[in-house]
Parts: sequence; C-alpha cells; structure tokens
Amino acid sequence: MRLLVIKRSWFLFLAFCCVVAFGGWYVVNKGIIPTTGQVKQSEETVIHLITTEFETKTADGKEIEVYRWDPGTVVAPKGKEVTFKLFGLNGHEHHFTIEGTSVHGVVNKGKETVVKVQFDEPGVYKLICTSHANDVVPMIAYIHVY
Repeated sequence: MRLLVIKRSWFLFLAFCCVVAFGGWYVVNKGIIPTTGQVKQSEETVIHLITTEFETKTADGKEIEVYRWDPGTVVAPKGKEVTFKLFGLNGHEHHFTIEGTSVHGVVNKGKETVVKVQFDEPGVYKLICTSHANDVVPMIAYIHVY
C-alpha cells in the first residue's frame, strides 16, 4: 500500500503560491473602476427643433407637401426652465404657439427663434404651427413633460 507523502519543501512552496495568488487578486480586484470622467450636467435644458418639409406627387400627378417639426417628440422636465431653439429650415415663416402656455412666436427661414418655457404640470404639450394647423397633416411637435 502506497501513501502519498508531501515533503515539507513542497508544502511551503504550495503555501507560498497560494499567498502570492491571493495577494495578486487582492491588489488587482478593486471593484468597478471608472474609465471616463464624470460629465457634469448643465443646469440649463436646451431643446433644438427645426422646421422641415416633405414633398411628393401622387399617382395622378397631384403635388402634396407637408411641414413638420423635427424631432416631432421631445422630453422636458417639470418645474425647470427649458430653452427651445427653433430653426427655420423650410418654409418662409411659421407662426407657432405652445398649447397650455402663453408662449407664441414666429420662426423665419434661415433664422433661429429662442423661447424659454417652464412647465409646472406633467403631461403632453403641443407645439403647433398655426400657419399649417389646417393642413391635411398639421405641423405639431409633442412635448412630454415628466
């Protein structure tokens, strides 16, 4: 019958390897280390929208054009001032109002109109171009306030 005999030197070597392995793990494993710096959020909320136009012809040759705000849906915080920067890309001018507020104005082609709004209640507010409110597809952007 053979017995397994471990010499003292092998036992010390194995213990040394365990200590080195544990020490290496302890030094290397520092948890989650951020790889980028923290980006400080600006206190100001700015939302950029443009006026845009789509044109097409139907099969019978009739031309159809629609205007829209782009993006068509934006998100804004409740109780915080929001700056809307509206740029006129297409169309001569767009008279607008923000439903549920006293904000109204005009966006002219090639120019930027800046309005500041504070929404005190959550919900969905409509940015309506009154120049195109009665078109087949009205020019409306939706502002979701949370």
